[in-house]
Formats: sequence, C-alpha cells, structure tokens
Amino acid sequence: MEEEKHDDGIIELEDDRPEYMKKRVLVPAITGLVFLICGIFYGIHTIYYKSTDDAFIEGHVITVAPRVSGPVIHLNIEDNQEVKKGDFLLEIDPKDYEAKLKETRAKLDEARAALVSSENQVTKTLSDLEFAQADYDRYSKMYDKGISSKQDYDASLNKLTAAESNSRSAKAKYDEINASIKRLEAEVEQDELNLSYTKIYAVQDGKITNRTVEQGNYVQVAQPMFAIVPEKMWIVANFKETQLANMKKGQPVKIKIDTFGGKKFKGEVDSIQRSTGARASLFPPENAVGSYVKIVQRVPVKIVFTEDISDYNIVPGMSVVPEVKVK
Repeated sequence: MEEEKHDDGIIELEDDRPEYMKKRVLVPAITGLVFLICGIFYGIHTIYYKSTDDAFIEGHVITVAPRVSGPVIHLNIEDNQEVKKGDFLLEIDPKDYEAKLKETRAKLDEARAALVSSENQVTKTLSDLEFAQADYDRYSKMYDKGISSKQDYDASLNKLTAAESNSRSAKAKYDEINASIKRLEAEVEQDELNLSYTKIYAVQDGKITNRTVEQGNYVQVAQPMFAIVPEKMWIVANFKETQLANMKKGQPVKIKIDTFGGKKFKGEVDSIQRSTGARASLFPPENAVGSYVKIVQRVPVKIVFTEDISDYNIVPGMSVVPEVKVK
C-alpha cells in the first residue's frame, strides 16, 4: 500500500497489488453472494411450490380379448389406428357357432312338440282319473249296501289306483319336458350370445395399441389381442409424505413433460390417495420387525390437465415433473 497526501490534508491509501490478486479476492466474494441469493430464492420457492420427478402419465388401457375361440377371418385394424365407439374391428369364424345354434333350436322345437303331446296325455289321464274316481265311488256305496260284489269293488279300486299312477306319471313327464324346454331356451340364448361374440366392436373411442393378432390367427378365450387407449390422460405423481402438508385438491400445477422440453402444461390437483404406495402394494411392508429402518414414504397424487392437450402426442408411461403451488 502507498500513501498519497492531498493538499487538503487527507491521506488516501492506494492499493498497489497486482490485478490478478485483486480478482482472487473479488471473484469468491461475488460467487458466494450469488450462491447466497440463489439459496434464499430456492428456500422461498420450496415453501410455495412442491415438485417431484417420480411422476408419470396415466390413462385407461382397455385390453380387448375374445369371449369365444376360433380363427380370425376378418381384421379391420392396424397398429396405432384411431377407432370410434361401435366400429367393427374383427370377426372370428362363426360357422361352428351357427351350427350349434341351429342344433339347439331344433332340439327346442322337438321338445316343444313333445310338450304338446305330453299335455294331451296329462289331459287324458286326468279324464281317466275322474272316471275311475266316479266308478270307485259308485261301487263303494253299492258295496257298503251289499248290492255290489267284493270283486267289482276291488276292480274299481284297482282302476282308480292305476289311473292315479298314470296321472302322476304323465304330470311328471310333462314337468320334465317343460324343464328341458327352459334349459334349451337358455342354451339357445347362450348360443346366440356366442354367435354375437364372434364379431368384436370398439367399446370406446381411442387408438389401437399392443396389437398381437393377425388375420388367420386362432384365438383363445380371454387371450389379449390388442388394447384401446382413450384420449383422456392424467398424471400420477408420487410425492414424499413430507411434501403433502399443504397440498389440497384444486391447487394449480405446472407440468413439464420430458418429451416436450421447455413446454409447461397447466393442470390441477384432482385427488390424493388415502394410503402410501407401499401400503397399497400387493405385498405391503411389515414394520413390526426388529430390523425396521424408517424410510420416507411416497403418496400417489392424481393431477389432471386443465388445458386441451389433443394436439400433443401424450401417452401413458411418459415421465413428467409436476410443480404444485401449495401456498
């Protein structure tokens, strides 16, 4: 340092150190100040906003599988094709199911014809029973008065017993055929359903995904063939339990989707799951053990978009970073 005395008596110290030494002191000081300011802003930001990178796009994935088996004879879909509800998608060979339906209907017609014959038989046996009952009553009175012989009385009793037996047998046969008709009617209904199941239609608007079926393939019942993914999407964000104190339904959310870089989508908190992800899993943890280690849990939060995203190719499974304004 050098002293420089002015005319007014003021002494000014002049820093005669080299410039590089001056920068060595100045640069760390400025850097420290910048980090301090950034730390303050980050601390304030974390109070008002909560975010996580453990978040993904979710959507309804409707898996389509056949309810009957057979070879695919018509296929009207391609990979990633957009379909509308009610569109005809594919057909399984219906010939076997048409033949089965015809056979069951023929059995039903036969049973209905047998029911008419059985009904006539029931009517006849009831008539015979009435005649035998009247004959028995007459001979019984005559036998009591000594007018009729024991042989005639026994003959009328035997005829009455036989008539009662025939009537019960005819009624049982009628009931059996009637039950058979109900069973065949149920079979016809099931056969009609099976025949209708050979044609598969879109149950909802969406895009074809995960198509594994080809024309000519033999498909089995419940074998996944493809999926339909509707347009509606949402986000499931797994926030730490320490981030949920002030989080509520309806709070605004800024959504960053990795696919679209710096684009920020608008959304809001829809709901918060009433259990942690671990507790809702197939095998929840058993905490009452001697080796317990406390781990910060995560709670799934459903976030919905509040703007139109139809112009963007947003699909289930994409990674996102939501930022919820909690204050």
